[in-house]
Amino acid sequence: MNGEVQTPRSGAVVVFYNPDAACVQRANRLATAVRCIVIDNTPSVQAASELGLSDSIEYVPNGANLGIATALNQGIEILIREGFEVAVLFDQDSEPPASLLTELPAVIARANVAGQRVALVGPAYDDPRLRGVAPFVRFRWWTLERIVPTGDKPIDVDFLISSGSCINLRWWADIGPMDDALFIDFVDLEWCVRAKRKGFRILGVPWVRMSHELGGEPVRVLGRSYPMHGPLRHYYQFRNVIALMKRSSMPMTWKSTELIKLPIRMLIYCFFPAQRKDHLAMAWQGLRDGWRGRLGAYRRP
Repeated sequence: MNGEVQTPRSGAVVVFYNPDAACVQRANRLATAVRCIVIDNTPSVQAASELGLSDSIEYVPNGANLGIATALNQGIEILIREGFEVAVLFDQDSEPPASLLTELPAVIARANVAGQRVALVGPAYDDPRLRGVAPFVRFRWWTLERIVPTGDKPIDVDFLISSGSCINLRWWADIGPMDDALFIDFVDLEWCVRAKRKGFRILGVPWVRMSHELGGEPVRVLGRSYPMHGPLRHYYQFRNVIALMKRSSMPMTWKSTELIKLPIRMLIYCFFPAQRKDHLAMAWQGLRDGWRGRLGAYRRP
């Protein structure tokens, strides 16, 4: 799928949070291929050398968990200042194939040459613990349209998860940064919706695949597997979905789907895992804070 257009200058942003040695090794491997910025949201501060990070990596220790949105914004702004044209975003546990670092920027380069307003491209995701390769999605009334990632042409979608996705920095200022107030969860979805409202395209690239685990160990309910998170993460999920449903900027099609999914999430996430009381309490607090517009980092009531 290599085009004849010039590949844009590509940099990577990796967000750390209590990384282990494997996370550091993945970042070091990434840094052998592209300029790599590591933003560390771990509350304690360590030097890059103490972690074992390569000298070629720019390491930014925040000394506190400022959230995924703020961390991504920090890394992207560094790349923009250094004149990079695209930013590839990664969680600390993402393991991208080498093709991702060339194919995704090439899709953006071809779009730019063709005069197409493409804001973001991303691979298909394979989580073997769940259902294998996940479909791309579009918002429809009361459901999601699921598109099998096949073929050799990019597919217009409504959103992509941030890890493994590639942002066209040409349009960053027009769209604006990630929403810091959301902190984590639905950050990527809100940004994609905002980009599309401003007339930009979001493209899934079906011939690029990346292994990516969504959440912790899944639970199986009625024959299906669902990604599981801890109680605090469920706080953010329930809070942010309510906060976003209150925004007129979010599509009514998405809101209708979330109305269906919300009670199902509550049932699965709060009654099937261990620590049921903790999950239920945090989900309920999230619903309350989302309704009241209390965003940012979690604060004990």
